[in-house]
Amino acid sequence: MAVTTAASRNTRTNTIVLVGHGMVGQRFLEALADRGVTGRSRVVVLCEEPRPAYDRVHLTSYFSEGASPEDLSMVEDGFMARHGIELHVGDPAVAVDRDSRTVTARSGLTVGYDTLVLATGSYPFVPPVPGKDAEGCFVYRTIEDLLAIEAYAQGVGSGAVVGGGLLGLEAAGALRGLGLDTHVVEFAPRLMPVQVDEDGGQALRRSVEGLGVSVHTGVGTQEITVGADGRVSGMALSDGSQLPAGMVVFSAGVRPRDDLARACGLPVGERGGIVVDEQCRTQDPAVFAIGECALAADGRVYGLVAPGNEMAETAARTIAGDAGSFTGADLSTKLKLLGVDVASFGDAHGTTDGCLDVRYSDARSGIYRKLVVGSDGTLLGGILVGDVESYGVLRPLTGSVPPVAPEHLVLPAGAGAPVTLGPTALPDEAVICSCNNVTKGAIRGAVTDHACTSVQDVKKCTKAGSSCGSCVKVLGQLVTAELEASGVEVDKGMCPHFAQTRAELYEIVLALRLSSYRELLDGHGREEARGTDGCEVCKPAVASILASLAPTVGASVHVLDGEQAALQDTNDHFLANMQKNGSYSIVPRIPGGEITPERLIVIGEVARDFGLYTKITGGQRIDLFGARVEQLPLIWTRLVDAGFESGHAYGKALRTVKSCVGQTWCRYGVQDSVRMAIDLELRYRGLRSPHKLKSAVSGCARECAEAQSKDFGVIATANGWNLYVGGNGGATPRHADLLAQDLSDAELVRLVDRFLMFYIRTAEPLERTSVWLQRIAGGLDHVRDVVVHDSLGICDELEALMAAHVAGYRDEWADTISDPERLSRFVSFVNAPDTPDPTVRFVAERGQIKPEPILLALTETVTA
Repeated sequence: MAVTTAASRNTRTNTIVLVGHGMVGQRFLEALADRGVTGRSRVVVLCEEPRPAYDRVHLTSYFSEGASPEDLSMVEDGFMARHGIELHVGDPAVAVDRDSRTVTARSGLTVGYDTLVLATGSYPFVPPVPGKDAEGCFVYRTIEDLLAIEAYAQGVGSGAVVGGGLLGLEAAGALRGLGLDTHVVEFAPRLMPVQVDEDGGQALRRSVEGLGVSVHTGVGTQEITVGADGRVSGMALSDGSQLPAGMVVFSAGVRPRDDLARACGLPVGERGGIVVDEQCRTQDPAVFAIGECALAADGRVYGLVAPGNEMAETAARTIAGDAGSFTGADLSTKLKLLGVDVASFGDAHGTTDGCLDVRYSDARSGIYRKLVVGSDGTLLGGILVGDVESYGVLRPLTGSVPPVAPEHLVLPAGAGAPVTLGPTALPDEAVICSCNNVTKGAIRGAVTDHACTSVQDVKKCTKAGSSCGSCVKVLGQLVTAELEASGVEVDKGMCPHFAQTRAELYEIVLALRLSSYRELLDGHGREEARGTDGCEVCKPAVASILASLAPTVGASVHVLDGEQAALQDTNDHFLANMQKNGSYSIVPRIPGGEITPERLIVIGEVARDFGLYTKITGGQRIDLFGARVEQLPLIWTRLVDAGFESGHAYGKALRTVKSCVGQTWCRYGVQDSVRMAIDLELRYRGLRSPHKLKSAVSGCARECAEAQSKDFGVIATANGWNLYVGGNGGATPRHADLLAQDLSDAELVRLVDRFLMFYIRTAEPLERTSVWLQRIAGGLDHVRDVVVHDSLGICDELEALMAAHVAGYRDEWADTISDPERLSRFVSFVNAPDTPDPTVRFVAERGQIKPEPILLALTETVTA
């Protein structure tokens, strides 16, 4: 179907035709508009897909984050109409006549052109193996591909991806998100062979396999096997093994889509790609080619967004009569694949003569970092797996001698001497946003010359941070630094309603003994915000402050009482974690992971009677999934009667204190780690904080409880306990730092009390202890001075605050099931309290339940 977004303007005699409307095509249109070309030329776009340009970089967010096709759109509302651009969706070009300078679309529409720009992109390469066209074989390229994969996946239990590169791992993430047992088959000896080296590939593989994805490297696909019904049944691999699979997704690379150019006689490369010069012009002066379909002047076909954007800018400048050239591009990449952060930049594989590399590897945490340096100390490139926090600074430093030694740069935070290298140390010519080729100098200029006062302003002015988003954190730091250097007072308030930080609001609540959000907002909010309802930033943040200080300031300790209930987010609102289909999970507290057979039986009976999915977690607890909101009180009544308490999995509070079996059972143990873990978990249960808190206690230096990956971790020694702080696992793992060693039981508890209350007092909203420890002035040394040496003289107060919490603790679920008013909220529909939500449905899998997959409706997009 063809849709024209705006009538052509007959006064425009010059016509530019763009064939293809992907990300690069849209960038070309924006570049034309920025230079005023759309005001003097007719612009016609022929788009093959049924919708305007969308973000292919974040295609997997369709599954992982529930993004809709509209959420992925790259076209600002009204853009086409505002610039008089004629967009024909679902109507691709099928022929180009260079003699008559016309383009013919599939619908029969013929458009004459003065300038033709080919942005046809690429097509997925499907290896010529038997069975590749069987029912159940797919490619992973467009939203339509995703819709087809999603629909077919409902009827299968496993899937395989052919290709372990960037797109292959994206596709594997999609299959895994659909609940399939997922396999990745890569012919090369490692995953992502173009971006990472052998050691980096091993680190990536361990992380990917840790997520439940089976990886097969060093083998090729010989055949797609097919069942009697004609559907895919598996794969035969080159090593002779058979791999069962209900569907196969080919993601083994792409090829330039140059068929239109071939058909009209334009030169193409031996391996494909429309030959262009430095201005992105083909052999025909009236025809340009940009993006993945073009063979650039340096003899390469670029498959990344950043080079495509540079080519789009170059073509637009040339058409506008300005100087511009494209001679090559930075191939740096930073991605999150299957939840694993991966980045590479510069000469990542160390091909430069005489180069050396500096490496850091931690197999347990899944971290691998390599920097390649020249003999003169110049940073040439690097590879980061698992922890890419420093990518935003390291990549722009490529080609220069860093101000600190590379061995310091390669160590992750907490593993060595602190390095205070930040984006302000970068030279002005350093490229901060590689997708849009924006330098630090351009960002500074946006602030100083164009009066930009926020990251959003700078994004609009320079386009920095508007594509993949990996540079936004560095962008924010540069904007703040430049504003401060210019003498502009930077608003560091928590949100539009409060000019104070969270730490300042904490002090106000504590000092004035305020017990409600309304008191705080009306008395200390911004003048224009007083009397309003607040926002989604400040309400949960203040709710957390009030909950952590409730016993001290005289507020109710229950988060569902009075005004507090209206401040909570979805999870706290029902004292349970909402899952993807609208059901909830139940997580009873199991202190230290220790549980009696009788209580195990109770959990099993509850799960059986309510038909819940059960899973043992990494935090040594048992999660029960699939409860409807009206079932939560019934389930918790049974659990509370058996002696269980809330595990606070739904709240920003202490989750678990893991433990090994310690000296009681283990021949290596030197202390009773289980007892200590139970004591700590019972002491800090229900403690509300800026972010979730996790802990662990290991009974010896073998560290089986992984205490150094926790917010506060304890490791036994022959002389007592060592206390580590500021660690975390997850997407950005960090080793905890040693705060104090050889502590007695009483000394340990006292220091943990102080540490936690100091963190709660000074952290920002949703700030983990690891991030807080790196942000707070003075870092670990300052925190040690405060909580160990009492340098601020506040330790008595910190201990008193913790004592008040311990004394005032009450189990939230026990109090809820005994209060009719609190129970009244646990309904799906207020006007029909006895009616369950009909959209919460399940299907069977492996003897349990799982959410019924929901097909997202395909909405036709028409830009008017």
